[in-house]
Amino acid sequence: MSGEPRLAQVLAGAPRGGAENFFVRLVTGLHREGGLEQRAFIRPHPDRVARLREAGVPVSGFRFPGPLRPLAHYRYRRALAAYRPDRVLTWMNRASAATPPGPYTLISRLGHYYDLKHYRHADYWIGITRGICDHLVRGGMPAARVVHLPNFADETPVTPLPRDSFDTPAGPLLLAAGRLHRNKGFDVLLQALARLPDATLWLAGSGPEEDALRAMATQLGVTGRVRFLGWRNDVTALMASVDVFVCPSRHEGLGSIVLEAWAHGCPIVATASQGPAELIRAGETGLLTPLDRVDALADALRDLLADGAARRRLADMARDHYRAHYSRQVVLGGYRDFFTSLPARGR
Repeated sequence: MSGEPRLAQVLAGAPRGGAENFFVRLVTGLHREGGLEQRAFIRPHPDRVARLREAGVPVSGFRFPGPLRPLAHYRYRRALAAYRPDRVLTWMNRASAATPPGPYTLISRLGHYYDLKHYRHADYWIGITRGICDHLVRGGMPAARVVHLPNFADETPVTPLPRDSFDTPAGPLLLAAGRLHRNKGFDVLLQALARLPDATLWLAGSGPEEDALRAMATQLGVTGRVRFLGWRNDVTALMASVDVFVCPSRHEGLGSIVLEAWAHGCPIVATASQGPAELIRAGETGLLTPLDRVDALADALRDLLADGAARRRLADMARDHYRAHYSRQVVLGGYRDFFTSLPARGR
């Protein structure tokens, strides 16, 4: 393997999250494809460590450094230097800020419109949307060193759940998923649900707004038609079980959840936040509604729930679009070509 580029993948992420899930998909996917030697430098969350090691990826676990953890900082930098990588890919703020320039090509991957102060010391930058790439260039990064590489979905085949799961009544069934945070706009979705008296919502996720959302559901009189499912590891199976997936976000860097819906044949209605508005071809691969417009969201959902042919058409066109532009094969090829095209600086 000595002739293969040596890549360190660095993530100081939370136990759960969309970026953290994609990290595992990308690292394991590149490992299976071959052509790169990799090591993952991550926080020692047991599930993530186990999934990576099961796939054959070497893992080094760290309590990632902050300003009050000089010993952790030293240990991470010493381990990174000992690996002698040719390229280092850092994910999000903490890993990027903790990783210094060195005798390697340093690449920072941005999945949102982050403060660029954590990223200026890198050699290259990956933006997962064209909007994020524009954000990098406007922030002073050289356009020739900014690369657009999107995510791909979890394409593992799934078995739909019975529609009466979670004591769900018969009728139209909606799904929304994500961290229960104001940015996700689930309060708007609950208000729209109140205007759809026959529909039930599965809401998969956990977060700081859960109590407020439960209280809102009670206030709106929709408690009997909302199932708070908590954090789920089977969101794609949920997608295969429902009529429409809803992404009501106020802010969404990419909207990886849109790709999941496309890959698993679930028609989608989304608000025109950053990522979904870039991804979705309105009326072809999904429906878009304005931000914070309860009436528009309710109307779009009502119309789509009433038209099975329209749902099938949107799902089919979205799946074809995903396969052509965002599939695992396409995106892994883009990453592999990018990494192998860079001049070696390490070892």
